[in-house]
Amino acid sequence: MPGPSRSADREVVVIGAGPVGLMLAGELRLGGAQVTVVERRRERVTESRASTLHARTMEILDSRGLLTPLGEPPCEPVGHYGGIPLDLTLPGPYPGQWKVPQTRTEEVLENWARSLGAEVLRGHEVRQLTVGEDHVAVTAAGPDGPVDLLAAHAVACDGEDSTVRRLTGAAFPGHDARRELLRADVEGLDIPDRRFERLPGGFAVAARRGDGVTRVMVHEFGRAAGPRPGPPEFTEVTDAWKRVTGEDISGGTPLWLNAFGDACRQLDAYRDGRLLYAGDAAHRQMPIGGQALNLGLQDAVNLGWKLAATVRGWAPPGLLDTYDSERRPVGRRALAHIENQADLQLGAADAEPARELWGELVALPQVRTHLAGMITGLDVRHDVRGPGDALHLLLGARLPPARLTTERGTVATAALLRSGHGLLLDLTGGARGLAHEAARGWAGRVRTLAGRIEAPDTAHPLHGADAVLVRPDGHVVWVAVAGRSPAEKDGPDAALRRWFGEPRPEETPPGETGKAGE
Repeated sequence: MPGPSRSADREVVVIGAGPVGLMLAGELRLGGAQVTVVERRRERVTESRASTLHARTMEILDSRGLLTPLGEPPCEPVGHYGGIPLDLTLPGPYPGQWKVPQTRTEEVLENWARSLGAEVLRGHEVRQLTVGEDHVAVTAAGPDGPVDLLAAHAVACDGEDSTVRRLTGAAFPGHDARRELLRADVEGLDIPDRRFERLPGGFAVAARRGDGVTRVMVHEFGRAAGPRPGPPEFTEVTDAWKRVTGEDISGGTPLWLNAFGDACRQLDAYRDGRLLYAGDAAHRQMPIGGQALNLGLQDAVNLGWKLAATVRGWAPPGLLDTYDSERRPVGRRALAHIENQADLQLGAADAEPARELWGELVALPQVRTHLAGMITGLDVRHDVRGPGDALHLLLGARLPPARLTTERGTVATAALLRSGHGLLLDLTGGARGLAHEAARGWAGRVRTLAGRIEAPDTAHPLHGADAVLVRPDGHVVWVAVAGRSPAEKDGPDAALRRWFGEPRPEETPPGETGKAGE
């Protein structure tokens, strides 16, 4: 039952300061929402857990100006599908998979969120949570005693063992781990690299990093997963490694030990009134191919602007519900593929016929493109059509990366989203006036810009479009087809109302800095 009515003194409380919670905090601040993040750990993690950023996530980070702080991470063009090598390169500025230690990702995201004004309370463990009709009450045990937080909304970003799920009793259907991988970062090893190597007794991976530390992962065929009160002992890892590979790694120094299984669970709904869930708190999966982190970060970017619009009072009816209707199917699809990959990767000899079949399928160009699009997140396309909207290749898809020539210089499309506003982009360079005056009533929420694709390529997805309306998360929600009369019924007004609320003539445009894209 909902708690009693109380007046919230905060707009949003985010529970969990991992990458997903910090990404969400920054997105909320871009949208003008007040946000407090509570995290039970006193310091950021020191071990590098997830280290793979896929192409769509790299594009998102670029759209927020966060790639430069990440440095120059190495790129690997070839990933895998269930341990079967898979070329992940697709058209775009960031083909392949990029290797960034989670420690660095968290540092960059926390610095960004704090710079935008997010409050991050470390050393605060959530003990109670009550969802009311007009508030969420959170009690956390802090360094100086209990802290009570009253918010209009709360978002659980507290991982696969979510405290919030436990406190609320949220149903989390699926299954627990049946098989597991042991993982360790070990210093002082001199062993050959192994890439998804299947041996008679099991599966092994060894990858030496630039700092000299080797990450090893091992699974023994037929060995069932069981409950674990904590990480495995190093001797368990070394013994399993020796049984599978014949190599002795006991002379190395373990820096981090971990076990993860093939559990697969997903919430029936990512929203429960004023409480929402994102990342592993909403879906639990084996982190095959680095998809778990990327799914969570993309959850946060989809949710952030919608929740900010809700608390700031301009969200159109039903906007916040589209977070669940858009992201839950994406998660469900990814979990199904991850389940299949776990069978291919961790199955013993009886998995070989399926592996042979998938090896043949992955070699087919269309299959390779399809699987790479799913894994990298580049093929995500939401149903954003309104009544009477015609189907168009761009609708619901991400804004295809391009360079535009504008009256103020050349700019990449990613840079046009850095403010966190929507974007009405006139691709005629202003010749037909498709953006001029069209979004005046939404000026505080939607930026307008006229430009032309630099060195136009008829194969580029934007070729043939006169204008596009883009949400803050980078997804296209309206397209003007080249040559069509810009009549009122074909204009962006209906899409603007559907995604950005009612017009407010008194709004002022987003601040300009004198350079396109800033």
